[in-house]
Amino acid sequence: MAKCEFIEACPFFHDKLGNKPDEVEDMKEKYCKSNNLNCARYMVVNSLGKEKMLPDLYPDEKTRAYMLIAENS
Repeated sequence: MAKCEFIEACPFFHDKLGNKPDEVEDMKEKYCKSNNLNCARYMVVNSLGKEKMLPDLYPDEKTRAYMLIAENS
């Protein structure tokens, strides 16, 4: 799979979501550059739109994403 189409606008990808440098680089590779379908942020944007995005949602927080989607669907 190609890189995420939201990569240019995603605050996570541009280091605006906290300070976990070791984990962040691994997550960028795993979710942003190779398989965005498993990204919690991608799921929320596609299901609810960017206006419903939690500002502090990390790509690996799929449980939070599922809860947010369920609450807003």
